[in-house]
Amino acid sequence: MHISDYDYHLPPDLIAQTPIERRDESRMLVLHRDSGEIEHRTFRDLPEYLTPGDVIVLNETRVIPARLPATKTPTGGAAEILLLRQLDDTRWIVIVGGKRVRTGTRLAVGQGNQIIEATVIEEHEENERVVAFDEPIRPYLDDLGETPLPPYITTPLEDASRYQTIYARHEGSAAAPTAGLHFTGEMLLALKRQGIAFAYCTLHIGLDTFAPVREENIREHKIHTERAILTPDDAQIINNARLQGKRIIAIGTTAVRTLETAAIRSAAYGSQHNDPASVQRTLTALDETSCPWRPVIAIDEDTDLFITPGYRFRATDVMLTNFHLPRSTLLMLVSAYVGRERTLDTYQIAVEEKYRFYSLGDCCLFV
Repeated sequence: MHISDYDYHLPPDLIAQTPIERRDESRMLVLHRDSGEIEHRTFRDLPEYLTPGDVIVLNETRVIPARLPATKTPTGGAAEILLLRQLDDTRWIVIVGGKRVRTGTRLAVGQGNQIIEATVIEEHEENERVVAFDEPIRPYLDDLGETPLPPYITTPLEDASRYQTIYARHEGSAAAPTAGLHFTGEMLLALKRQGIAFAYCTLHIGLDTFAPVREENIREHKIHTERAILTPDDAQIINNARLQGKRIIAIGTTAVRTLETAAIRSAAYGSQHNDPASVQRTLTALDETSCPWRPVIAIDEDTDLFITPGYRFRATDVMLTNFHLPRSTLLMLVSAYVGRERTLDTYQIAVEEKYRFYSLGDCCLFV
């Protein structure tokens, strides 16, 4: 599979630069995978595609003010630190901006009486580094950090909360799980009244949100790990629904990767992991009904699951996601779910219909 197979033309004026006034007023392209039918709706119509007992899976990760303007000491040269992942109290994996930021370089964040310094202690590929702050930086992030918007958004964000889902709880992401940005409190309450169940996961979004696929053969692309968490209680909600013939609706590609990682672990380890009796009961029930899917199990681990066409989905029945960049791992995931040609055809229709693309844009529902 070649990277050029995942390219498409997008007029720059279709890249959403600001969030829509009301979250749930975004447009929603609906693709029926069995028939290929496409509908043009709004996000407020989502309940029409769900039935009581279906489970919506939401990623509760919270974006941190991860972009830190910095200077090199003692020279004063301009630099920048983008926090990607915390390793311990003081060490972080980061992306650095600036010239000649090498091992041993000292970086200062802040100004006046509030300056915290860090030392580059490891160099990884391209601009990725490991830095050690002189003291924990997390307590100072609200004062010193900025919301790390993707590079294709050039308009300043007036309200940082609009790059945060309303249910975000667990700090750790360098980017928002953007499919969840469309939800409002009113929508969540309406879905609960409809009998829709909810399960939650956490996947802290890191380097691959910012790293393009450069290898011509996508199989050679190395996806970086991100922390994925699914609790035993949430895993049981999902498994019970599947046993009752209900559907699992993944909100965003991050929820998909968490669910699929948890299902792969279940297939690999079965009853040896995470509440053995519960998993074994689910496996027995599946064997009795000859059901092709596998249960999910609780996980708290790094995942490097790279989903490309040919992958067999084990835990995802419906996907809601935004429109993704050309040549990106996320576009490849969508292509695995609905087919590459159908994905590109759908995106072409979205361009013709002038949908708003990327993080602050409209969404797709694949049913």
